[in-house]
Amino acid sequence: MPAKIRLQRRGKKGQPFYHIVIADGRAPRDGRFIEKIGFYNPLTKPAEIEINFESALSWLQQGAQPTDTVKAILHYKGVMYKNHLLKGVQKGAFTAEEAEEKFQNWLSEKETRIRSKKSEHELSVKEATKSALAHEQKVNESKAQALAKKYAREQKAAELHAEEVVEETPAEVTEATAKPVAEEIIAEAPVAAELVAEQETTSAEATSVEEEPTTEEPKKEEPSA
Repeated sequence: MPAKIRLQRRGKKGQPFYHIVIADGRAPRDGRFIEKIGFYNPLTKPAEIEINFESALSWLQQGAQPTDTVKAILHYKGVMYKNHLLKGVQKGAFTAEEAEEKFQNWLSEKETRIRSKKSEHELSVKEATKSALAHEQKVNESKAQALAKKYAREQKAAELHAEEVVEETPAEVTEATAKPVAEEIIAEAPVAAELVAEQETTSAEATSVEEEPTTEEPKKEEPSA
């Protein structure tokens, strides 16, 4: 069974990364391989491909069969086109120099298209980033306006509450002041009553002393006859 040029999966779950290998057609997909000739990373834009051109071309000439994905990769890198030109040279359709010239022209056109595609991709990324930033700025401005309105409402409510507190404060102060004064008056009332009672007692004693009658001298008895 001829050898196959296939992809061998590597990388984490959801982040595939592939090695391009030469393996026996009977071997499992991610099993043992004969030679590694490159890698393929589909996560980048455009996809990143590195391949040993001469080794891949040699295996094709030996009859190795690429899988569909690897065949597309080899077309992209020009390996299949170079193999086609070499077959034309073997058949005498054109010389090796003409084949090499055709390949170099194709390669330069391919590189130009790749650069153009990269430029378009970079431009689209910049435009997307610019649009995202503009959208984020609008969202932030709307949030700032909403917060400003909320702050203004809260400040106005606080001012109204402060005015209500100022209006109610005199009555509360009067009531708060009157209560301790009344308590002081009630507390001082017994003391005043005691003082009045003492003064009355003192006056009564003084009056009784002044009105007390003088002691009469006893009458002398006359001697009996």
